[in-house]
Parts: sequence; C-alpha cells; structure tokens
Amino acid sequence: MAKNTNNNQIFVERETFEKNGRTFFSYFIKGNIRGKDVKVAVVPPDKGGYTVLDIVFGDQMAAQLVAKPFEIKDDATGKVIAGNTYSVQTVDENGEIYECAVKPYRSSDKSLLNMLLR
Repeated sequence: MAKNTNNNQIFVERETFEKNGRTFFSYFIKGNIRGKDVKVAVVPPDKGGYTVLDIVFGDQMAAQLVAKPFEIKDDATGKVIAGNTYSVQTVDENGEIYECAVKPYRSSDKSLLNMLLR
C-alpha cells in the first residue's frame, strides 16, 4: 500500500502479533521496488513511543507517513549531511492532528524506505 497513486502519499500500516500471551502491534510500510514486494519495518524512537503510536492510530489500521528533510553542516569539515526524519500522522473528525516520530527498524529498512521515497 506504500504510494497512493492519487497524491503519492505513503502509509504506515499496523498489524497485531502475540508475544508472551500479550497482543502487540507491529508497524510497517508495504511497497514494490523494481517488481519486488517489500515490507519496511518502522518503530518509535523509544519504547514509550508505542503508547503514542496507539493514540495516533486510534481505531485506524493505517496512518500517513510524513518525511521531513534535514541538513546538518559539520563546521570542522564543511561536510553537509542530509536525510529525512519521519513521523506518522492522522487527523480526527475535528481537524486535530496527531503525530508520532518513527524511524526505520534496521539498516535494511532504511535503505528500502529511501528507495520507496525516490
């Protein structure tokens, strides 16, 4: 479900899994890169972020991914490091925006997400 062809939005989906008799959510982005279906795992920046993600998603099973570009210049070397920060976002019936930062789970997830965003 990665890119919505109408407006190129990317969505983070969630699904349940069981661990130690408890039910949890995993968060991911589905996409297709060069004809290969991929599933990119995303997580909050810290363990407490799962509560925030539950609030952002509410009763929904998908939320919009928001990518915000950044650049940092190393004053010592003059080298510029560029990339994106990511968050998931939903809007309720009153227009209230709920947002939580997320990051790719593994290095491979980061690479796949960068490919999806091209």
